[in-house]
Amino acid sequence: MAKKKRCTWCGDDPLYVKYHDKEWGVPVYDDQKLFEFLTLESAQAGLSWITVLKKRENYRKAFANFDPKKVAKFNEKQVQSLLQNPGIIRNQLKIRAAINNAKLFLDVQNEFGSFAKYMWSFVGNQPLQNTRKSLKAVPAKTKESDSLSKDLKQRGFKFVGSTIVYAHMQACGMVNDHTLDCFRHQEIKKMKVRKRI
Repeated sequence: MAKKKRCTWCGDDPLYVKYHDKEWGVPVYDDQKLFEFLTLESAQAGLSWITVLKKRENYRKAFANFDPKKVAKFNEKQVQSLLQNPGIIRNQLKIRAAINNAKLFLDVQNEFGSFAKYMWSFVGNQPLQNTRKSLKAVPAKTKESDSLSKDLKQRGFKFVGSTIVYAHMQACGMVNDHTLDCFRHQEIKKMKVRKRI
């Protein structure tokens, strides 16, 4: 049986391959899942995604299963406890950013009805179907990620530079950046998209 062609970035690591095959690029409309990705993408800043992926289950336990209402209430004692947690990235700025972002995430939900509604508006509520031939053709950021990043920053979110935001958009299926030779490109393209969020 011929080996499936995949985006070259996922290599051979089983965890990475599973993430590529099942999650990356699938449109996400669930707010808790969006908060999870936003928190993990922020934690990734300056590191490789596989580093964060390997710590994902630990993050789930440490950050109340990524419930933004619970994370928004984390106090100083919990911050200090997280700083001692070897299962996550023990960066004080990133930990405090996750709590800060949880509070602002709730503000966005209140304003727009859902975070998904807010976020998807930056791509016209439809995934952008890109036709990248290779990994080299995939940009680090785009005008859409610039706009979303700028808006998030104005709202006070931390660790949401355009490159981080674009990685978030790729992960959450706001853009289909699977390369054309990857078997997931067509599968993602054919997925039913919510017309109304």
